[in-house]
Amino acid sequence: MRVVVQRVSRASVRVDGTVVGAIGEPGLLVLVGVTHTDDASIADRLAEKTWQLRILDGERSCADLGAPLLVVSQFTLYADTRKGRRPSWNAAAPGPVSEPLVDAYVGALRARGARVETGRFGADMEVSLVNDGPVTLVLDLDA
Repeated sequence: MRVVVQRVSRASVRVDGTVVGAIGEPGLLVLVGVTHTDDASIADRLAEKTWQLRILDGERSCADLGAPLLVVSQFTLYADTRKGRRPSWNAAAPGPVSEPLVDAYVGALRARGARVETGRFGADMEVSLVNDGPVTLVLDLDA
């Protein structure tokens, strides 16, 4: 599982012109990609890391501030661009594998008390954000 975390002043995601998830205050926009070897324990560990990540104002975390998160699934985080000009998506888990793990990640955040908004899995989404800093980090766990 690979997670890209962006510190934002606000962020939203639209599907077919309708806002399906938004945070209107400082927090984190989190893009989540899933690969074939991921499982619920990895989702839980990355949720904990995201929740405790001290990158908000004053080196505090979402856990410290109760700051919101907007979580958006993004299989393209596992693109392989080493050959040619067309990315390969072979490392990205298919929807039936990845959707439950993205849901597990969101559930693990909520179980910790997080306020979480989400995109819509598998939809063509339009993500808007105001990146604060900018601060953007890539999180993953070595197996």
